[in-house]
Amino acid sequence: MRVDNRLTAKALAPRLDRFLELSGKKLLALDKNWDTSRGSPVITRRGKYVAQSWTEWTQGFQFGCQLLQFDATDDERFLELGRDNMSRYMSPHLSHVGVHDHGFNNVSTYGNLWRLGREGRTGDNEDRLRMYEMALMVSGAVQAARWTTLADGSGFVYSFNGAHSLFSDTIRSCRSLMLAHRLGHYLLGESDRRISLLDRALQHLDNSAKYNVYFGENRDAYDEPGRVVHESLFNTADGSYRCPSTQQGYSPFTTWTRGLGWILLGFAEQLEFIRALPAAEIKDYGGRPDVLRRYLAAARATADFYIANTALDGVPYWDTGAPGLAAMPDWRRQPSQPDNPFEPVDSSAAVIAAQGLLRLGRFLGADEVGKRYYQAGLTVARTLFAEPYLATEPRHQGLLRHSIYHRPRGWDYIPRGAKVPLGEASMWGDYHALELAVLLRREIRGDSYHTFWGNEA
Repeated sequence: MRVDNRLTAKALAPRLDRFLELSGKKLLALDKNWDTSRGSPVITRRGKYVAQSWTEWTQGFQFGCQLLQFDATDDERFLELGRDNMSRYMSPHLSHVGVHDHGFNNVSTYGNLWRLGREGRTGDNEDRLRMYEMALMVSGAVQAARWTTLADGSGFVYSFNGAHSLFSDTIRSCRSLMLAHRLGHYLLGESDRRISLLDRALQHLDNSAKYNVYFGENRDAYDEPGRVVHESLFNTADGSYRCPSTQQGYSPFTTWTRGLGWILLGFAEQLEFIRALPAAEIKDYGGRPDVLRRYLAAARATADFYIANTALDGVPYWDTGAPGLAAMPDWRRQPSQPDNPFEPVDSSAAVIAAQGLLRLGRFLGADEVGKRYYQAGLTVARTLFAEPYLATEPRHQGLLRHSIYHRPRGWDYIPRGAKVPLGEASMWGDYHALELAVLLRREIRGDSYHTFWGNEA
């Protein structure tokens, strides 16, 4: 991609204003028209949201969008919608033992309300804030109990596929564990064994970097620095590593770009969180400098890979090894082409990565390296908050067009006359677009910096 080093966050303000005007209208319409008995909205088809059964991992995004709209605009209609919907529908997600998605569902709802309440913006009293805290503590402990122990004694939070499966996506559910730890919670195991949620989160992060991120160390024949695998598989009988895998990418030896985005954003967020932790809490893990060094290596490797393997305007194709890209030999040196006949782009991968690039750049500071990542994040954001990615059509229920869900399974809608999916939105893409808008809008206004654990009121 071509990074615009002159772009500023303030220059994006008109695009953010337009995006938030559109998102407000569309969120109200979706809330009015969606029948929750059908399940959660997942992806659009011909511009209309539909459910897609697999796991219920997007309901928190639906209501979280409403809370982020309030965050960005102070329109209390969206606070009331988000709070009411959370109270009515989200409690089963707190004790959902079958998924790795607690960060997506519960941090996006209970977590956002807790954060906004502590900032003094919601009028929630101490009892209500305590309820949010209890929900977050339960969620973090339930997620941490979904645990596979490896041969070296460490472990990871396993995916919905089963105990053998380490997903790159799950890195964002580490926020659930970290929030619960910050609230003083822990998991009780057999014989009342006290299990640290911080410890489990850090182990998951370490193993995500070890097994799902490549560093150019000749691990296998496809070891390109910064490449990410969607999933790593383990022998659960003895805890040994077996092989890379994928559910939604083209192959285990190519990079599914949304998985790349999850890893980039996940490590960038955790760098911020770990830097804010008291030093005493991290001393048994090599000390804060060593932990930050390990996670910074993963964040920088994936950021560099993203920049090098993305179209000129910052939007990637759905997988860097997708076979149709062979018919587009200059795809890295041209703007993204959503309507090409060979392979789809994935705007949801872009919007996740954009936030990761901005956070990583801010973490590193104003030196040349940090500025490059930050400017890359702004460059991606500029592309996404305008056509053809911004869904300006009133009848289109999505916010961010050209998102891809599951290309191998054929779940994405291909319009008549086209050869690849295009034009549709996803609930996670819309949520992350709003999250990115909040991050940038706060910076433009000089408000407090947006983190998942919030700021003191």
